Amino acid sequence: MQATQTTVDPSEIAKFEAMAAEWWDPNGKFKPLHMLNPCRLDYITSQISEEFDRDLNALRPFKGLRILDIGCGGGLLCEPMARLGATVVGADAAEGNIPVAQVHAQQSGLEIDYRHTTAEAMAAAEEQFDVVLNMEVVEHVADPLAYLTACKDLLKPKGLHICSTINRNPKSFAMAIVGAEYVMRWLPKGTHEWAKFITPEELFDLMRKAGLDPVDRKGFVFNPITWQWRLSDRDLSVNYVTASLKPGPSV
Repeated sequence: MQATQTTVDPSEIAKFEAMAAEWWDPNGKFKPLHMLNPCRLDYITSQISEEFDRDLNALRPFKGLRILDIGCGGGLLCEPMARLGATVVGADAAEGNIPVAQVHAQQSGLEIDYRHTTAEAMAAAEEQFDVVLNMEVVEHVADPLAYLTACKDLLKPKGLHICSTINRNPKSFAMAIVGAEYVMRWLPKGTHEWAKFITPEELFDLMRKAGLDPVDRKGFVFNPITWQWRLSDRDLSVNYVTASLKPGPSV
């Protein structure tokens, strides 16, 4: 069991447990994620539909797919995946997030398997998924390579890994830390550590070392005039998202 705990950073977990009750408040401490969520979902659903040849206009297009949201928080991504027909497991190392997610899913009439666990523990148990969602988590773990390797191990052959994080440069420091935490006060001070941010090139290199094959990347760009996020092929300067595949024959 000791080997399954290598990437958990207790100080990072404590930050999010302190905010757990506010996950579903669109004007609370997770307001940035609520604002970003439509853009995240556009990317996730398009990547899944393309990789698994699913029609998003169908009633339950992801039926038959098993999806893991690692670092699920309060379930902001798990619930839409369940509504699209997927069998969903939401896992989080912050124990306080799980009852919040469970209660909201019950209130929404959704069946989602929420667990207080880690990627390493699930990989050690030989769990397998068609899709692993790894959104805004890798910048909070103690060992990104070990964590990404566990995410790869959780995928079936040809499985899809979607990972988003924050670039590391002066602009990201100004926007993700100074702007979001000190000016807009969207997040508590100290939520992010700039030194833990990862450039797209570094993330692709880590993914390859973990045994994943990167296939796509896009930027999440915030427009302060329309107060909305959009996907960008070119601007990955702050928030960005990637898609990668686990090599191997189809099963």
